[in-house]
Amino acid sequence: MGHDTIVVGMGAMGSAAAWQLARRGHSVLGLERFDIPHDRGSHHGVTRIIRLPYYEDPAYVPLLRRAYALWREIEAASGEALLHITGSLDGGPADGALFAGALRSARLHDLPHEVLTGAEVARRFPAYALPDASRFVFQPDGGFLASERAVLAHVRAAQEAGADIRARVRVHDWATTPGGGVRVRTDQGSFEAATLILAAGAWMADLLPDLRGLAVPERQVLAWLQPRTPALFTPARFPVFNIEVAEGRYYGLPVFEVPGFKFGRYHHRGEAGPADAVRRAPDAADEALLRGFAERYFPTGCGPTMALRDCLFTNTPDEHFIIDRHPQARQIIVASPCSGHGFKFASVIGEILAEMAIGDGRTRHEIGFLRLDRPGLRPG
Repeated sequence: MGHDTIVVGMGAMGSAAAWQLARRGHSVLGLERFDIPHDRGSHHGVTRIIRLPYYEDPAYVPLLRRAYALWREIEAASGEALLHITGSLDGGPADGALFAGALRSARLHDLPHEVLTGAEVARRFPAYALPDASRFVFQPDGGFLASERAVLAHVRAAQEAGADIRARVRVHDWATTPGGGVRVRTDQGSFEAATLILAAGAWMADLLPDLRGLAVPERQVLAWLQPRTPALFTPARFPVFNIEVAEGRYYGLPVFEVPGFKFGRYHHRGEAGPADAVRRAPDAADEALLRGFAERYFPTGCGPTMALRDCLFTNTPDEHFIIDRHPQARQIIVASPCSGHGFKFASVIGEILAEMAIGDGRTRHEIGFLRLDRPGLRPG
């Protein structure tokens, strides 16, 4: 057997898994189709939000608490500042699912928080001009991660611990072996291991046809606008946001490293399809959609466009992650934490995947709600 574990995909989840395995003395081969890091998937674009009062499901909160601790561990191991605290705002209409869900998670898990009106948000954080009738959960521990730096930190730490990481290697397919292992066939030869972790992001369904219709890539576009009042959009004065307004659900972050405050609209224009077929380049309609939002809710931030960048979400029908073993091949571990809210969990998902690949395959974390056989993943 060539390696203990092969990890396919060296993005957010795969790189974290490679480090967690290698630091435990596991023999790891990490394979990446593109560069490390790259701009073809879901981890590029400088920053990603991290937030605690999870409206999507309170069951994510224990995972997030562990994720915070592990982000600090990889910071210490790499010497990189990756996690930046700004506070977070989650909300929208007072009777909406986003506000209610965030408040429920905050209360259930005893998270420090405040409930603010739109006017109260504006008084405290003058960059915001949100509807006063809306309600928002402010949670002081939210913030953002330096996403590409985080991938690089995990890759370097994995290499230092002995992992063999290779970029520009395209995986064609995989098969189980008679001895209970797995063989991975690539454009640079075949490799064998005892276990295989598939963490290929938007290309998951290409490597695991069972996920067709369950892990669907979607085109996403982000904007960076130069604020007219830059002092209001620094990390010290601008909490990250996840908000529901009349135009849809949007998310955003302060100015960091590159010009402009960053934001996007979930399910941007509803363009989905195979990862290699989804159109990529942002256009004038993308810019108009995003600028219209900023003009209404962040008027002091709506200066010149600094950048428009595309990325890929990979959505499941219920928008929860998929973390499980292949039902017919237990040595294959599937990791598709996606649907546009996965990056913040990468540190803890790396730990989960490592635990699943070693020993009896159990993880200390409660992930039953992320299994392949859960209700809701296969509607009807």
